[in-house]
Amino acid sequence: MSEAKIVTPKIVTGAVVVIGNEILSGRTKDLNVGYIASGLTAIGVRLAEARFIPDVEATIVTTVNELRAKFDYVFTTGGIGPTHDDITAASISKAFGVPLILHPVAEKLLRSHYGPDNITEARMRMAHTPEGATLIDNPVSVAPGFQIGNVFVLAGVPRICQAMFDGLKGALVGGDRVLSRTVSGYIGEGVIAKDLGALQDRYAALEIGSYPFFRQGKFGASFVIRGTDQVAIDAAAVELHTIIKTLGAEPIEGEPVA
Repeated sequence: MSEAKIVTPKIVTGAVVVIGNEILSGRTKDLNVGYIASGLTAIGVRLAEARFIPDVEATIVTTVNELRAKFDYVFTTGGIGPTHDDITAASISKAFGVPLILHPVAEKLLRSHYGPDNITEARMRMAHTPEGATLIDNPVSVAPGFQIGNVFVLAGVPRICQAMFDGLKGALVGGDRVLSRTVSGYIGEGVIAKDLGALQDRYAALEIGSYPFFRQGKFGASFVIRGTDQVAIDAAAVELHTIIKTLGAEPIEGEPVA
């Protein structure tokens, strides 16, 4: 009798680097990380890390080099506009050890968009990419992003960033999709913590997260079970229902109604 084959999930990972002093100062709110995370999850790529860093060349170079060696995909947002503090393209060039060049296709796009009377040296900054990079289409304002290796460089403006991401995500190769199931209950985390930890130990291949809430004047928590094996997720959810009942609360499938 042959032994059962153990199937290891195919895991593909990603990271996001949000670049910009305006984000770190609080002047501008990031709206891109959540959007990219949701899009990646849908195609089987797990966003494993997100970093917020300043417009400092050395920091960008170090961060990008670290993350591109660690994860399958890296997405940067911000710093590819026409002003002096838009240094992402030049920094990515240094990270890859290649020169920054005037990309002929990007140049043509910008000259056509602005016309000979409105093209400026500042605007032409947006046509520069690391040598060997391929362009990422910008259907909103023309100025493209670019890809080099496993690094995708996107604009920071949410509408543009998200349009760029939507255009490229179909070409990404994901792994096994992460599935989830939520069980909630009006029960304190301190009450269920021990049993929840034991449940996690029994289902080591799954991720079980606890997220407290306060609704209808009562404290409770939603417990999200994530993994690639639906059978295991459902089995853990059945046990979680029993745990919540044993502790004197009523399990709720999904999020409780506000």
